[in-house]
Amino acid sequence: MSLTHLNTRGEAHMVDVADKPESRREATASGHIQMKPETLALLSEGGLPKGDVLATARIAGIQAAKRTHELIPLCHALALSKVSVDFNLDEQNSRVEVVATCRLNGRTGVEMEALTAVSVACLTLYDMCKAVDKDMEIGGIHLDAKQGGKSGDYRRQEGPVAAPIVTGEGAAGQVSVGSRCDIDSACVRVKFLAELRERLGVSDITVPLDSLPSTDVGGLKSVLVKRDPRFAQLSEGRVLCAVNQVMALDATPITNDDEVAFFPPVTGG
Repeated sequence: MSLTHLNTRGEAHMVDVADKPESRREATASGHIQMKPETLALLSEGGLPKGDVLATARIAGIQAAKRTHELIPLCHALALSKVSVDFNLDEQNSRVEVVATCRLNGRTGVEMEALTAVSVACLTLYDMCKAVDKDMEIGGIHLDAKQGGKSGDYRRQEGPVAAPIVTGEGAAGQVSVGSRCDIDSACVRVKFLAELRERLGVSDITVPLDSLPSTDVGGLKSVLVKRDPRFAQLSEGRVLCAVNQVMALDATPITNDDEVAFFPPVTGG
C-alpha cells in the first residue's frame, strides 16, 4: 500500500482526481469533549454566558467542513451536498458527543471534511464553555464509516483493532503498531525521505537502542554520524524529524520499536 499524497520521490503533492468517475461519497466521524458535570448541566439548561452553545457549534462544524481545503493543504475544494452535525449530552460520562456526516457526488472522498467538522465543533464547544470550565478535554476524534470510491466502504470496528501509534514519549505500557525492527534486540527504525534519501543513498536502517548515548533524537543523530559522516546532514536546520509521524526535536525521547523519519520541508503541488 502506498500513500497517495506522496509522489515517486517521496514529496507531498495534491492528487489529480480528474480522471476518476463521479460517485456518491459519504463519511461519518465522531468525537467528544469532556467537561465538569456542572458545566454540562449549564450547557443543557442554556445557562452559559455566550448563549446557544450547540447551535453555534453546529454552524461552526458545517462551515469548517465546507472550508476544509483551506485548512488541510492537500485537500480539494468540494461541493458538498450535505453536512450534518449532531450532539449527544452524555451525562453519565460528563461529556458532549459530536457526530458529523458529509456527502457529495464527486471524484474524491469526504472523510477529512467529516473529521474537520467534528474537530471544529468540539473547539467551538470549548470556546463557548471556557468561561466556566478551562479543564475541558477534547478527544476520541475518529472516522466511523465511509461509503463510495475505489477503496470501497469502511466501517470502524468496535473495540481495539490495532495498537495505538507511540508518540515517542516512552511512557510505560505504550505499544507501537506492529514490529518495525528487523533485529532481535530493542531498536528503532530510521527512515530517510524524499531528496534526503537520494543524497544519503539509503532509505531506511535499523539502529539498536542500546547503542544510543541518550534515548532521544539527538542521541540517534550522534550514533548515525559515527556510522557515516554524511549523516551530519541531519543536523542541518532545514531537515525535519518525526517520531511515529509526530514532529520531533533533538530532545524528543525515543523508545523500542519507534519509527524515526528524517525529511526535507514538505513542498506543495
